[in-house]
Amino acid sequence: MDTSSIHAVMLDLDGVLHIGNAAIPGAIETVDLLRVRGISCRFVTNTSTLSRDSLQKKILSMGFYVTPEEIISAPEATLKYLERLGDPVCHFLLADDVKKDFSHFRQSKTNAEYIVVGDIGERWNYAVMNEVFSNLKRGAKLITMHKNRFWQTEQGLQLDIGSFIAGLEYAAGVEAMIMGKPSVDFFKIALADLGLPASEVLMVGDDIDSDIGGAQKAGIRGILVRTGKYREDYFQASDIRPAEVLDSVNDLPGLLGLVNY
Repeated sequence: MDTSSIHAVMLDLDGVLHIGNAAIPGAIETVDLLRVRGISCRFVTNTSTLSRDSLQKKILSMGFYVTPEEIISAPEATLKYLERLGDPVCHFLLADDVKKDFSHFRQSKTNAEYIVVGDIGERWNYAVMNEVFSNLKRGAKLITMHKNRFWQTEQGLQLDIGSFIAGLEYAAGVEAMIMGKPSVDFFKIALADLGLPASEVLMVGDDIDSDIGGAQKAGIRGILVRTGKYREDYFQASDIRPAEVLDSVNDLPGLLGLVNY
């Protein structure tokens, strides 16, 4: 794989740079080396339980150097989209830390124009699902920050919000608008922020669908790592083929022809 034209790397966070609150071995040194060698970084994530400020603090606490401006998250993409709509009436199913960033929008649980869904953990139940379903049948549009099937935690794989979104789509006969990965628009936001064409950027992720498939649709080469949610059987069953598969992000400098520490 020719990487001589690569000037920037998009890095997924959870599963690529860290799992839970622990950095993946070599990940901190890899990010530092990319910066030293003039490779721009953007940290692109579907994490929707933390605001961008809280997310930055978490990453800094693990030893990474990341500025808020380098983080491109699904909540940020959602916020920008809603603000472009003007003054929509919304119903937010979001974690409290994220929800505060959306407090300036008009809100209604019964007459919403947009239902905006992120990670709400144990708050999912039949009553919540039925409340959203009723709004959708009244004509509300469904926006989801992502539609991931599962994610890697310190306790192993856990169900993600994609199952709830799929159920709502099926019941209400609607299709959700996805704001985070694998949305092509999400990757275009990151490319615009870098000021580079897709041919000069790599995406490194552990999710064959959202990270690699989404990046490829935007014209970006995807590098899959065997950490986080990566599972060999799931990868082999997929029609998506990454440009390269690495054991971990720590192998990225070698792929790029950089001298590691």
